[in-house]
Amino acid sequence: MNTDAVSADYVDFLVIGSGIAGLTFALQTAQRHSTLILTKKDRAESNTNYAQGGVAAVLSDDDSFTLHIEDTLRAGAGLCHEDAVDVLVHEGKERVEDLIRLGAQFSTETDPDGRTHLSLGREGGHSRNRIVHAVDRTGWECERTLLAATRDLENLSILEHFFVIDLAMCEADGTPRCTGAYALDTATGEIRLFRAGAVLLATGGCGQVYLHTTNPAIATGDGVAMAWNAGAAIANMEFIQFHPTALYHPEGHSFLISEAVRGEGGILRASDGSTFMENYHPMGALAPRDIVARAIHAERLKRGDPCVYLDVTHLDREFLKNRFPTIFERCLSLGIDISREPIPVVPAAHYACGGVQTDLQGRTCIPGLYAAGEVTCTGVHGANRLASNSLLEAMVFGYRAAKDALANLSAANELRHDVAAPSDALLFGGEPAPRSEIRRLQTALKACMNDNAGIVRNDRDLTKAEEIVEEIQRQIDALLRRSVPAADLIELRNMALVSRLIIRSARLRKESRGLHYSTDYPERDDVHWKRDTVLSR
Repeated sequence: MNTDAVSADYVDFLVIGSGIAGLTFALQTAQRHSTLILTKKDRAESNTNYAQGGVAAVLSDDDSFTLHIEDTLRAGAGLCHEDAVDVLVHEGKERVEDLIRLGAQFSTETDPDGRTHLSLGREGGHSRNRIVHAVDRTGWECERTLLAATRDLENLSILEHFFVIDLAMCEADGTPRCTGAYALDTATGEIRLFRAGAVLLATGGCGQVYLHTTNPAIATGDGVAMAWNAGAAIANMEFIQFHPTALYHPEGHSFLISEAVRGEGGILRASDGSTFMENYHPMGALAPRDIVARAIHAERLKRGDPCVYLDVTHLDREFLKNRFPTIFERCLSLGIDISREPIPVVPAAHYACGGVQTDLQGRTCIPGLYAAGEVTCTGVHGANRLASNSLLEAMVFGYRAAKDALANLSAANELRHDVAAPSDALLFGGEPAPRSEIRRLQTALKACMNDNAGIVRNDRDLTKAEEIVEEIQRQIDALLRRSVPAADLIELRNMALVSRLIIRSARLRKESRGLHYSTDYPERDDVHWKRDTVLSR
């Protein structure tokens, strides 16, 4: 792998983002063709790296493709695209086996006959044990494996700390086409144009638009924002999954407590020690995430408590240390011994089921632009993601996008056109933006989204949120026009735009379904709303 700065202005494939979707794509394209990955942080810093739970795939004799498809469709509350789910499940097994062949060290166990096989866990919404995991840091293991696999590819370059500001567009026979991207070199402050035959958006999620999130700081919705600016269709942004169990800590040390903890027998309790999930769903603590998150939200409001508790004190201490080493040590560092006391938890923004709309090959409506991973709306998740389908989706559709892009590369190379003039997104001023002003606007935006467009919504709050975010966006635009380009300022611009798309989508859906719950329209409406919410410019 070539880690030197890229001097040429053209590569065959440009990948924006270095998580599991981007690396899966690049591993295919860089076998024979020049491929460049741009990442705004270190190459291993991605949403993938923080995924604890695992990868769902049909790998045992008591499981079947039919069951995995049924579980996914049930969780998706009537909005999953069945063709996309079929692709995910049938091709998922091979993608997991690819990782194993590349050296992924997933957790194993030994059966009574002395045979070693994959240790398969179960999470909410699954009817079988099918979650492949590497203890409680599966995403990290997937990322490590793919980075190692790409290390010796001569055709692959990775540039770290390059923040992509905007996609580069041109007119090809009267049709807008993506031909590259403008990126800020955060070390020098220079904006560079990278031209490519095809571009893949693999920028991850947008959890940072909320006050409480399990997402890393990089999850600011950059890909959705730049795709919208380029004219791509965006779908189902109202469906933001709140993970039911993020650590609640007075000092703000929030992190994900994997759903696998409940899968291994963790019990949700109120502050008085009573259980409550049996009042909300037959599957109890293993109900789909949207139901568990709303149940916790309701219990907190009813009791006036800041959190509920996840109790694993009935499980063996050594089992907890071995099965959940990261969670065990992180909690212990904050004075919480999970083998002796319950874990205080609250719901937090975790995963966007909507995003840039793609087809089964990862193609967007803009020629030359592909997308894969959490930035997309493939149709797999519908109104609610089934646990541990996300890493699988990133691999399956990242791989498919690569195969399609490779098949069409010769035609793309024949369409090398001059890039059109930069959009307004590249108009900056000459003064450094005050960090305090960026922090103030970011805090106001997050608080607005948390209070008005969170787990439970209504028309009044959404209207209020739209007004507040529009005013914040006006202030951001003014700041951009007088300031030199800076990553945190552009992230703030993207967060405000994505917030508006979430609010707009939520206002359009006049029902409650999956992750979108409105007190004004509490019932599911399959007559008028069994369809995607698609936004376009």
